[in-house]
Amino acid sequence: MQVKIVTVSSRKLLRTFIHLPAKLHQGEKNWMPTIYADDWNFFNPKKNHQFDSCDTIMAIALLNDKPVGRIMGIIHNKYNELRNENTARFGYFDCIDNTEVSHALFMCIEDWVKQKGKTLLVGPYGFSDKDIQGMLIEGFEHLPLIDSACNPPYIVSLIEKEGFGKEIDCMTYKFPVNLALPELYYRIQKRSNYSSSSQLIEFTSRTQLKPYIVPVLQLVNRTYDHLYGFVPMSDTEMHEFASRYLPIIDPRFVKVIEKEGEVIAFIIAIPNLSKGIQKSRGYLFPVGIFQILMASRRTKQLDLMLGAVRRDYQGAGLEIVMGISLIESAQKAGFKDIEAHLILENNYKMRAEIERLNIPVHKRFRVYRKEI
Repeated sequence: MQVKIVTVSSRKLLRTFIHLPAKLHQGEKNWMPTIYADDWNFFNPKKNHQFDSCDTIMAIALLNDKPVGRIMGIIHNKYNELRNENTARFGYFDCIDNTEVSHALFMCIEDWVKQKGKTLLVGPYGFSDKDIQGMLIEGFEHLPLIDSACNPPYIVSLIEKEGFGKEIDCMTYKFPVNLALPELYYRIQKRSNYSSSSQLIEFTSRTQLKPYIVPVLQLVNRTYDHLYGFVPMSDTEMHEFASRYLPIIDPRFVKVIEKEGEVIAFIIAIPNLSKGIQKSRGYLFPVGIFQILMASRRTKQLDLMLGAVRRDYQGAGLEIVMGISLIESAQKAGFKDIEAHLILENNYKMRAEIERLNIPVHKRFRVYRKEI
């Protein structure tokens, strides 16, 4: 059996790279495609400015001239410089359940990494923590979240057979909106309501919300800089991020705390879109966008996507104030559950807040490492 590796060097090959997972996982219950319109922008160096500070390679595996696997290699020069690392990444790995195919793909990336003089390969990881990170290792039976891995179990085995070990895990947590909260939380909320030093901002329209998007992302830059894999967003990237996600944000589920005109804390949740994306098969047109919107109106699950508290206000209970407000909005809108998006295992403060309420881990994702 002869496996051939080709690097993506044309629009035709890029189309194969983007659409290959749908062919590999057709019929799998809990697999979800990406939005292909986003993928065409993401993998385009002219539209994705992350390419400006990275070396990249994309490869496809062919078996009897049929595409059967893919992988991407990324060397984030800006991140390596900021963290004083000599690391490369692999991402967007997918293939049939065949060790020869997976080995050929990883050898392609490892050879490229050695040529670039890097000594450590980690992944799956994209350009930053805002891209899909890790492989699902627990929770295969659950509905996937947008921008998270939904690989079958055999993919994990293929990676581990290549000599990769654990780098770091990420988890999601899921809890009912009628969760019984400690009385202390409501005392903190009441105390905050009487404080004139800060104000909880809620929204009823995207027009109201729009001016807060960039300040919110600026706060992310200031508070996420110590987290694994994080790369600060430029002004251009902030506006691109905002234009991508603003159309799917429901203003009712965005909470901001402001002090003296400055954003000091926020959380953002969105109605779960997974069933709509599955039904659309990743295409927005001609009817996919309506299927996704319909799913967002029918779902009973909120996905908590992003949140931050300015460092000098951490421990002041602001996350409790926003959390209670979000739960109240979710209850009013008829939602039953909330799932918190990926949380790093070493984000002890956030995990402690969740686990204090006896909320179990819902899914676990793993980023791997291998010395080269």
